Amino acid sequence: MKVRKPNLLIVLTSLVLAAALVGCSSTPKAEPQAAAAPQFEKYHDIVDVKFVMDHVTVPMAEDVMVIDARPKRAKYDKGHIPGAVSIPDSQFDKMVDQLPANKEALLIYYCGGLKCPLSHKSAFKAEKLGYTNVKVFAEGFPKYMKVAGNYPAVSVEWVKAQLDKSAEIVVIDARPKKKKYDKGHIPGAISIPDSQFAKYTDQLPADKSKTLVFYCGGFKCPLSHKSAKKALEMGYTSVKVFDAGYPAWVAYAGKDNTVRVTAIKSGGEEGSIDNDLFTKIVKEDPSSIYIIDVRDPAEFATGSFKTAENIPVDQLEAKIPSLPATKPIVFVCGTGARSGEAYYMVQDVRPELKEVYYVEAEIAFSKDGSFNLTKIAQ
Repeated sequence: MKVRKPNLLIVLTSLVLAAALVGCSSTPKAEPQAAAAPQFEKYHDIVDVKFVMDHVTVPMAEDVMVIDARPKRAKYDKGHIPGAVSIPDSQFDKMVDQLPANKEALLIYYCGGLKCPLSHKSAFKAEKLGYTNVKVFAEGFPKYMKVAGNYPAVSVEWVKAQLDKSAEIVVIDARPKKKKYDKGHIPGAISIPDSQFAKYTDQLPADKSKTLVFYCGGFKCPLSHKSAKKALEMGYTSVKVFDAGYPAWVAYAGKDNTVRVTAIKSGGEEGSIDNDLFTKIVKEDPSSIYIIDVRDPAEFATGSFKTAENIPVDQLEAKIPSLPATKPIVFVCGTGARSGEAYYMVQDVRPELKEVYYVEAEIAFSKDGSFNLTKIAQ
């Protein structure tokens, strides 16, 4: 009997199919598993961001307390829900005296989001103390800040630290100028009363990314919050409120770290400012006056006061209508000639501006902002 030779093509095809079947039947490799979320006991009464926002009022209701359970210096000081008090979970037992006496008061705890156990831990502790209306905002501060129109509050410690290191922030006093700001304000703060916000928006920086910090008279004062919302509507992207306000600043920094607006003392010439007073203001609180250097740009470039704006006298007349009226204006030059001309120009164009002065003196400027002022002999 004749034996038939196997067809080579059929054999090869069979081997390939067999290998494929073996590969398909093999156990697939396990996909790498994501790290398990940290496990902790979650509190039984969770609320959402709307619930929190409904209860964040200025002033806060007496029977409501919003509590930040995060570490104070590392988190709370840099930004927290307005009106919230800091009781870090790690310090809970030491700070229970800050909780309200009324055990039926609404306590809303929050921390750093869904993976953060601190608010849950604190809520259980409060419940054990006998508080009967305890909630946890589990989505926490990150969720609060994602809501359009919301802004953070910062602590007095954070504000003081920023000013001490000359950070690029703009501190704004939203209180009435003559009644409050002039009697005492945070050094370097500018006055934009909330009631006149629209009128003085030219005092705000052109750069919308600059950090603005509004303050007023403390936790019961709504003015800083109103102004902060207006600034957000204008497109500013880094708006904060120092909601503890001026009372907290005085308590923390002391009265020596506050500024009173000194009544401008006139010099010997009409419209001039007393030279000694001007020197004192420049050294101690230059932001309390608006200094305009009316020399030419080339002269200005060789040195001027650190806070001065350069508006050459031959360009000034067109800009007089837009000059701010929120603080005294002082014109300077090198000899008192052009600055005096600027003063009289304002009197002609805009006589309603009452706090306008010029320096009647010879001023020698240095690049570093230092200066030497010499009285002009009569």
